[in-house]
Amino acid sequence: MEVKTISLILEEGLKGICSANDYASLDVMKAKYLGKSSELTGLLKQLGSMSVEEKKAFGAEVNQAKQVLESAILAQRECIAKRELSERLASEQLDVGMPGRGKGLGGLHPVLLARQRIQDIFKSVGFEIADGPEVESDFHNFEALNIPKNHPARAMQDTFYVENGAWGNGMVLRTHTSPIQIRYMLNNPVPIKIIAPGRVYRVDSDATHSPMFHQMEGLWVDSDVSFSDLKATLIDFLRVFFEKPDLKVRFRPSFFPFTEPSAEVDVLGENGWLEVGGCGMVHPNVLRNVGIDPEKYTGFAFGIGIDRFAMLYYGVDDLRLFFENDLAFLRQFQ
Repeated sequence: MEVKTISLILEEGLKGICSANDYASLDVMKAKYLGKSSELTGLLKQLGSMSVEEKKAFGAEVNQAKQVLESAILAQRECIAKRELSERLASEQLDVGMPGRGKGLGGLHPVLLARQRIQDIFKSVGFEIADGPEVESDFHNFEALNIPKNHPARAMQDTFYVENGAWGNGMVLRTHTSPIQIRYMLNNPVPIKIIAPGRVYRVDSDATHSPMFHQMEGLWVDSDVSFSDLKATLIDFLRVFFEKPDLKVRFRPSFFPFTEPSAEVDVLGENGWLEVGGCGMVHPNVLRNVGIDPEKYTGFAFGIGIDRFAMLYYGVDDLRLFFENDLAFLRQFQ
């Protein structure tokens, strides 16, 4: 087989390198003309039959050819890079005349919207908003509300205790917002007319219950507060909240340790009566526990679930949807 000359190999190599249109093809050319098994490297085998002077001249010519090919490869690599960058810029070109994406707007959670709606209604008839801690003492959460140790009502409000709270020596995540009422009565004179909204905690979880939920309780204590006042207040509130002036409301006798007499409150919906809260006249023992004379003052209290009212108002059938942080669901209420 005829051995190619250095000039012929160089000529073919430069043509092959210039015709390489991508990095993979260029790497093939580099291996073909500069690799260990390349024709140019194979020519060095002839050095053994040459004189010293011939070796110097021939070796220098081979090295020069390699340098030319290496320079051509570097130049072609830059050409490929520039071409690919130009193609990418062309394909990703921005239309600066188009409007920007903008920033997404946030919104209030539907439970908060329901809470604000409830608060606005009660504030319009003279109720103030009271607040208190979510981690409560046994006294404020149970004892002061006429729920002594071993009372069955404690089992009905299965709770999250801390620091041996189950025995009354520590703290408990409040099971209702009634402790806010206790604290307010201990620190403020009669007359008292407040609502107490906030988070509460019970061991309960299904489509209509959550271990953490939002409750709002109301309290009105004065020298001449009656059950008739309680009924009128709640009926007016329910009709305004649900935007139904002729809404049917009924009161069923019930039991709560902190009120006497007590009642459950129902509203008439499309599928029959639906319970929406509990209420009653403040128990004399509760008034005594906070230093209010039950012979001189009376009061009523009531409690509703804000989450449940949000479900009813917005037509949501599963409470858990409110707490799954699904933006597609939450945006419906904005």
